[in-house]
Amino acid sequence: MNQLIECVPNFSEGNDMAIIKQITDKIEAVEGVKLLDVDPGKATNRTVVTIVGNPDAIVEAAFQAIKKASEIIDMRKHKGEHPRMGATDVCPFIPISGISMEETVVYAHKLAKRVGEELGIPVYCYENAAFKPERKNLANCRSGEYEGLQKKFTDPNWAPDFGKAEFNATAGATAVGARDFLVAYNINLNTTSTRRANAVAFDIREKGRPVREGNPITGKIKKDEKGNPVMIPGSLKACKAIGWFIEEYGIAQVSINLTNISITSVHTAFEESCKKAAERGMRVTGSEIVGLMPLKALTDAGKYFLEKQNRSIGVSEQELIKIAVKSMGLDDLKPFIPEEKIIEYVMKDHSKKSLVDFTCRGFADETASESPAPGGGSIAAYLGSLGASLGAMVANLSSHKAGWDDRWKEFSDWAAKGQKLKDELLFLVDEDTNAFNKIMDAFSLPKNSDEEKSSRTAAIQDATKYATEIPFKTMEKAFESMELIQAMAEIGNPNSVTDAGVGALCARSAVLGAGLNVKINASGLKDEAFVISILAKVQELEAKAQSKETEILGIVNSKI
Repeated sequence: MNQLIECVPNFSEGNDMAIIKQITDKIEAVEGVKLLDVDPGKATNRTVVTIVGNPDAIVEAAFQAIKKASEIIDMRKHKGEHPRMGATDVCPFIPISGISMEETVVYAHKLAKRVGEELGIPVYCYENAAFKPERKNLANCRSGEYEGLQKKFTDPNWAPDFGKAEFNATAGATAVGARDFLVAYNINLNTTSTRRANAVAFDIREKGRPVREGNPITGKIKKDEKGNPVMIPGSLKACKAIGWFIEEYGIAQVSINLTNISITSVHTAFEESCKKAAERGMRVTGSEIVGLMPLKALTDAGKYFLEKQNRSIGVSEQELIKIAVKSMGLDDLKPFIPEEKIIEYVMKDHSKKSLVDFTCRGFADETASESPAPGGGSIAAYLGSLGASLGAMVANLSSHKAGWDDRWKEFSDWAAKGQKLKDELLFLVDEDTNAFNKIMDAFSLPKNSDEEKSSRTAAIQDATKYATEIPFKTMEKAFESMELIQAMAEIGNPNSVTDAGVGALCARSAVLGAGLNVKINASGLKDEAFVISILAKVQELEAKAQSKETEILGIVNSKI
């Protein structure tokens, strides 16, 4: 799966868009990054930019943006309502897909190091990227703001994490962090009352509501010994919320910021809002996502609502999204268009049509053409995906077989495994062709000088090794699917036992077919130890796959 990181740098300029354009031009010049949003604020004199891309490209784009900002924004002249300490005030990294928070932190530190060392800008690392507990909170890192930096640097406890403790008068300092994705999410209510929407907001938000003396609405707010309001916490962690009236739709909403969807998910916020609204005599009519959201937030929601119905979660990505949209009423106020609301879909390069997006006929026609790709490796991966799909199908049919209601979870788990393997093998369909193209690209490199010849040879070897590893991954995944297929032959819906048998034939063919590709590509490698190792593994997997196929077909034939 491709790794995606979102980066949301905040620049201390919100009035002169020509300055911001120079910064975003630097971002857009970096391949592998997509500029999603530019949001300037005049009163705050601050612009929030949102970009998404692969990790290395994000580091490069962020660095170039911070560099350009340090050249054209002069903090000595900056005024604005928002707290700030630098030309690039903050630059958080957010893991979107295919990458963990721990891995994201590594890239945040990589950027911070470059900014500190190459640009001479002091950098503080915050939230998940913080080196010290007191620096996790951005407000602590930014305390004193730009005007207090000189004094701050005299305190050894506040030496920057990267860069020297020296005042950079024009660029100030920058905070680089790694945090979870923030989802802006609104709950629609069947009321026009802002006060009642606020009541629901106070019920759910982590901060809660203040304790009042006497009358719970108009009574005096109770204070602690330090003079701070005494609060009754709300029911959801990592949740900020307020009620408001939307003139455009003529309804009141609970406006929610979910600051960590791994703690409080979108579907959890929806369900809790429904509960609290019902307790106050209202009904939730739907909801809306403001801006973009990660794919996983929607697929997790789809799985949650299917499980509530005791239905299998082992369905396609598109079906999970459909269930999530309908369950939470995300299309209540306007159509929910996944291609415009899901980050991974927005990032997709629609100019390049992948093999798995072809029709069945189109794929066959492309394979049968005079082009050398797609070839046997991609076909093997596709065969593997069909085998896994048949296993998932039998599991899904078994999950709602009459009389087997108490076993739906057992088969749902199997179906989910099948869907995961199917998706991994579909990725390998295109990746096998991409690997072939990498070899062709390496062969096209210049070879005029000894240095160019050496570089070309190394590139060919690297590309060939990758083209050997990809079909081996197909072998592994196809063989892994045989566990599912065998289980479905043994315990699945007996009416579908032959479907499991066909799945076994597909999986075995995928293993053997991909093995042929491993062997032919490995023959061009000079790394003898690697070749010996991978060919031994190929032989082992081939034998296991053939043995497993025989075992599964024996089960199938015994039940026909």
